[in-house]
Amino acid sequence: MRPTAPETPNLVYDLPSIVRRLDLGELFPVAQPLEVELGSGDGSFLLNYAKQHPDRNFVGVERLLGRITKLHRKGTRMGLLNLRGVRIESSYFLEFLLPPEAAAAIHVYFPDPWPKLKHRRHRLINERFPSLARAALKTGGVVYLRTDDADYHEQMLRVFAADTRFEASDISEELKAIVTDFEKHFNAQGIPTRHAAYQRVQ
Repeated sequence: MRPTAPETPNLVYDLPSIVRRLDLGELFPVAQPLEVELGSGDGSFLLNYAKQHPDRNFVGVERLLGRITKLHRKGTRMGLLNLRGVRIESSYFLEFLLPPEAAAAIHVYFPDPWPKLKHRRHRLINERFPSLARAALKTGGVVYLRTDDADYHEQMLRVFAADTRFEASDISEELKAIVTDFEKHFNAQGIPTRHAAYQRVQ
């Protein structure tokens, strides 16, 4: 009898409940430091970053089915066992599903800037976000932010500057070098990437 090939894991994690926090042991075969990308898009950043760091586990959170499916397809082709995708709203995932102090890093790259004044209440990085990030991060964990929008960047800096439980952190050149598809598009048009990073100190 021909031996059965091992089943390829589905990289998109089907949430058993949206009111119970994740059991990370169900997501990953090996317990390793966890990093989360909120709004992972087509996975262009996370796929490359997870490949470079097999000693860490990664969760990409994305609302759109087509994008999360692409993350699964590409991640499977790359043989990534340290990557999972979760299809849900980023703010809900951060507040209600990620276990407390589970993450070593949170990445938020090019979130929707909601440029109209009346829509800015929808922005992910708002006055509540530092408290939610602090609850999800281990002490010493870092939030990494990128945007092309100058006003949104100012808001990011302002809300984190107002929270004494965070302090500004350096960003490695290795991390900056892993760009998203959005970022390539903006940079090609001469629009610079605006970076920020904040470390949980308390």
